[in-house]
Amino acid sequence: MKHQMQGQRVSHPSAIGLALAIGMTVLLGACSETELVLHAAKHIGGNGPEPVYKVGSPYQIEGIWYHPAEDDSYVETGVASWYGAKFHNRATANGELYNMNLVTGAHRTLPLPSMVRVTNLENGRSIKVRVNDRGPFARGRIIDMSRRGAELLSFRDKGTAKVRVEILPEESRRLVAAIKGGVPATPPAEPVVVASAQTDMPLPSKPVEPVVTTEAVAPTQMFIQAGAFSQYENATSVSTRLGQIGQTNVTPVTSGERELYRVRLGPLASVEEADAKLDAVVKAGYPEAQLIVD
Repeated sequence: MKHQMQGQRVSHPSAIGLALAIGMTVLLGACSETELVLHAAKHIGGNGPEPVYKVGSPYQIEGIWYHPAEDDSYVETGVASWYGAKFHNRATANGELYNMNLVTGAHRTLPLPSMVRVTNLENGRSIKVRVNDRGPFARGRIIDMSRRGAELLSFRDKGTAKVRVEILPEESRRLVAAIKGGVPATPPAEPVVVASAQTDMPLPSKPVEPVVTTEAVAPTQMFIQAGAFSQYENATSVSTRLGQIGQTNVTPVTSGERELYRVRLGPLASVEEADAKLDAVVKAGYPEAQLIVD
């Protein structure tokens, strides 16, 4: 189906068990959505093993190596997809059950869990997202959103969106501390009261959702980047070879103290065109090619 993620996901049979806001009532004042997630994570129980914190070892999918790592400066632009009913209630990579009705995400390399801000670069809508799974493993995607996350960012029907994903280091550290049984670095602005399901208080009809903000966003374009080369002659050779697939360009860029020559194909008019061009570039002998949003 168009709105489902294209590509593969990885099941994690050893991971079972998180259902936020089930078996408890959360009452909060002016507390942010981050504090809600933090506090809820500390009071989960009775529904299976609790979530765990993990970074993970390098792994390989379809010939590409991924290297999970802590990175407080992480920010990336690219294309987001979403996943839904097919994976609902299946185990995620950090010991939770995927719930398509909660706002979570899957990322290839960020620690699990992490808090990130995802901004739709097509409409400016932005939310905080709890990353608790690995993926997406379809080429040309940088994050997989839950169905509810895609709804809040207004790309559920479209299926994909150009997005910016940026780590929220402090929120991530506090979330990890809560899962490990520690004390959040900064207490909530207002007390958060959690009542047991054994009390007479009614259960919430649905989980509290993150706040959706809107910001001004600049127009972006999509390219396929075949690679960056230290020798200009090598870059032009690749550019000529890929010219049969589409318009290419060679651009000098600086990486640290090195000057490289970047080979890109585009700009591309749609995600569908970008996917097709990316597949063609990979088949032409460049498996590390990426879909870039600038």
